[in-house]
Amino acid sequence: MTGEREKAGRTPAGGGDGAIEVGVSGRASAESRRGVNPPERGVAANKCFVCGPDNPIGLHLTFRLEDGVCVSEFTPGENHEGYPGVIHGGMLYSALDDVMANWLYLRGARAYTAKCEIRYRTPAREGEKLELVGRQTARKRKLVEMEGIAKRASDGEMVAIANATFVVIDEGEFAGVVGG
Repeated sequence: MTGEREKAGRTPAGGGDGAIEVGVSGRASAESRRGVNPPERGVAANKCFVCGPDNPIGLHLTFRLEDGVCVSEFTPGENHEGYPGVIHGGMLYSALDDVMANWLYLRGARAYTAKCEIRYRTPAREGEKLELVGRQTARKRKLVEMEGIAKRASDGEMVAIANATFVVIDEGEFAGVVGG
């Protein structure tokens, strides 16, 4: 799948042939019974801060699957700074959270971040292209352990690493997801 774009907006993707939409089952999930309304299958999250094409202040990152991992690139600008000359850690967290979430999403499983720990290794700077990689490290039923890494494209130095637990909304969707 190297080089193939598998995501336009946030329409769930299937196999290597591109995005497919899947209908919503009529039964109420445990989440909806608790008052949490999960996104419907096939509904695009076009306002997502990280990847939404319709978000005027968003990062507009795109994600793709390559060799079993989810990848993207992020070149932060001056509006992404915290301290002068240093990119805000929240910007890096947001990009890493999405590269991990999209590992699931591009395989057709919707999920929410339950917890995340991030370790910042070296500052990211304005105009420095970062390579993002997300992969599954473990899974048990609806819980999926993920890892996200941001490296400087110029020299491969690790900028940040995140480890997160995601909760899959519908275990039936997740049943067909194959580890990477």
